[in-house]
Amino acid sequence: MGKFGKEFTKGLVLSNPVFILALGLCPTLAVSTSIGNALGMTLAVVIVLLGSNIIISAIRNIVPNMMRIPIFIVIIATLVTVVDLIFQANFPDLHQSLGIFLPLVVVNCIILGRAEAFASKNPIVYSIADALGITVGFMLALLMISFLRQILGTGSLSLSVFGLNINFFTLPILGEHPMAIFILPPGAFLLIGLLLGLFRRMGVMKSE
Repeated sequence: MGKFGKEFTKGLVLSNPVFILALGLCPTLAVSTSIGNALGMTLAVVIVLLGSNIIISAIRNIVPNMMRIPIFIVIIATLVTVVDLIFQANFPDLHQSLGIFLPLVVVNCIILGRAEAFASKNPIVYSIADALGITVGFMLALLMISFLRQILGTGSLSLSVFGLNINFFTLPILGEHPMAIFILPPGAFLLIGLLLGLFRRMGVMKSE
């Protein structure tokens, strides 16, 4: 496996932003109430992270060291504004569902962290691999959490996003008596804590 593949795959498990690096937990807790929200947030993050990594990597040699953080934030904020306007115009229901956490991608530590730790020090091609890998890892974490929260909290699994409305199935027992706590913030904390413990138990530690 070449370096591009290594930079991509590390974001899936070894540097998973949620379960290993413990980054971006605020939007993870907030939007993981449904699979639709998880996919919507993933789309926003991949556009912003991929775009910012490419731009920052391209200008890394001409950015003064003392000005790098303000410049990175301006680049990220511009991309987030574009994504926010696109979502508002084309996916109003999703835009409303994601709420304040969509514009707050500007200060998402996953985005700024990859800009500072990786894109500002590596060529464009590897920065693309890093952005894609971290985003896929973020998506897998969000989907896992939202899948469990939706099943346990509502007793059913459905998808409503980008104009799609699909009802997959309903569990008879949980459908009648769902554990609503898993849709609430305490349930999200509990579930993420259990999953973090599971990753630790499996021996998956933070990569250096």
